[in-house]
Amino acid sequence: MKATALTKIHEDLGAKMVPFAGYNMPVSYEGVNAEHETVRNGVGVFDVSHMGEFLAIGEKALDLLQKVCSNDIAKLKVGGAQYNCLPNNEGGIVDDLIVYHIRENEYLLVVNASNIEKDWEWISSHNEFGVELKNISDNFSLLAIQGPKAIEAMQSLTDTDLSAIKFYNFEVAPFAGIDHVIISATGYTGSGGFEIYCHNEYAEQLWEKVFEAGKDFGIKPIGLAARDTLRLEMGYCLYGNDIDDTTSPIEAGLGWITKFTKDFVNSEALKAEKENGPERKLVGFELTERGIPRHGYEIADANDTIIGVVTSGTMSPSLSKGIGLGYVKTDLAKTDTEIFIKVRNKNIPAKVVKLPFYKG
Repeated sequence: MKATALTKIHEDLGAKMVPFAGYNMPVSYEGVNAEHETVRNGVGVFDVSHMGEFLAIGEKALDLLQKVCSNDIAKLKVGGAQYNCLPNNEGGIVDDLIVYHIRENEYLLVVNASNIEKDWEWISSHNEFGVELKNISDNFSLLAIQGPKAIEAMQSLTDTDLSAIKFYNFEVAPFAGIDHVIISATGYTGSGGFEIYCHNEYAEQLWEKVFEAGKDFGIKPIGLAARDTLRLEMGYCLYGNDIDDTTSPIEAGLGWITKFTKDFVNSEALKAEKENGPERKLVGFELTERGIPRHGYEIADANDTIIGVVTSGTMSPSLSKGIGLGYVKTDLAKTDTEIFIKVRNKNIPAKVVKLPFYKG
């Protein structure tokens, strides 16, 4: 198993460590509910250094990314970031990712840890443009500093006005005494905050300075379990659960990042699917009785006919009720439709709801 530059710190803090995407990662410190609450109401720090980073450099970098990505990267200005997916040839998704426009003819791609090798091979296989590709995943550390107090808590570490960095934008600036740090506002929790990218050699310095600056704000380390409950309350997709090689961006509700103003991998088939309507859709649901939905549980209709499967589910710490995402037949995807989740052979009633679950 790989370690991040901060693994020893997590172990010294008494974190519960688990294998995740080939890395030894902290899943929790004091418990998922307490950590969830810290991020919703204060400020917490995730080590997400397991994520992958690629650079695409050259005059044709835009052409390559326009071909492999679903979103329109031509609209992405320097200093901007964009959520994207890599469609495959069969109507599914190779991965979802964030693309950063670093400078003219240079882009940073941040991909899921479990897909680093797969994404690298996929993008490289379409590089008929002579673009210089660099896999810098092993060289960089990434902290996600999340929560409503993040700006106030971190402002002392930089001269950059953190409140001026809009959602899905970034600055390259000194931070915590480290030059050329990427300060990005592309959070995965729905409670505001930043992601800080730095070279591994500065990771421990970054961690120490961040916790020093946040001391008066109740800052705490947060594990991957709370990251999952936080993102699920926002209805954000998790690759491997809600989207994968067999799910199309159209049925997954990612039509908003699938732009048919350009040609990209499998764009004709996806365009036809959008025009004709998908057979199934990813929906959010809330249980109307006690129970906890889990990944893989079956979804049934009133006649006990299986109509889909739960892709993500949990007991929501913010809402104190069972919530989840799952694919159902399109005619049962309307808001307020009653469905049933099969929990230990019992049919627990639920209703389809509009996302996000957590309104802030």
